[in-house]
Order: sequence, then structure tokens, then C-alpha cells
Amino acid sequence: MENILYYSNLYDYYGKLLTDTQIKYFEEYYFNNLSLQEIADIYQVSKNAISKTLIEITNKLDDYETKLQLYQNSKQIKKILEPNIFKKIEEYI
Repeated sequence: MENILYYSNLYDYYGKLLTDTQIKYFEEYYFNNLSLQEIADIYQVSKNAISKTLIEITNKLDDYETKLQLYQNSKQIKKILEPNIFKKIEEYI
């Protein structure tokens, strides 16, 4: 489950950098919760092709995050802003 959330978050940042086919496979697997075989049947390719493509996608997403760190930076920003936001909310209450 944690893996799914992590890659879903990375997809939010870097999904537009994937090919159309990669986007389809990723969304079917991670968002629509289809099995490798179900995806293979839909797109008329082998289960192995789906598996290899999903591995390629996660490797790409990891690589983008390693280089650009958009997701990690957003988590850091939220951590910094969160206490301040709660203080401001308390001021208005």
C-alpha cells in the first residue's frame, strides 16, 4: 500500500514525462487496480511486457525524483508550513 501511495505521488509530479503507453499501463495498474493479466488482455500484449513496462516506469519515476526531488521538497515545505498554518488558524478562532 505504501508503495502505491509513493508512486502515485511521484506520478502526480512526473506523469507527463511518461509515454502514452506507460501512462495507460500505470493508471490501469495503480489507479484502476487491474492485475497484470487483465491489463495484458485489454491491450493485447503479454503479461511479461506489462510487467517490464511497469518496472521501467517505477525506475523512471525514481530517477526523476532522485534528480529533481519535487516530491521530497514538497514534503519538506509542508512540514515547515504546517505548524504556522495551525497557529494562524488558532488566531482566527
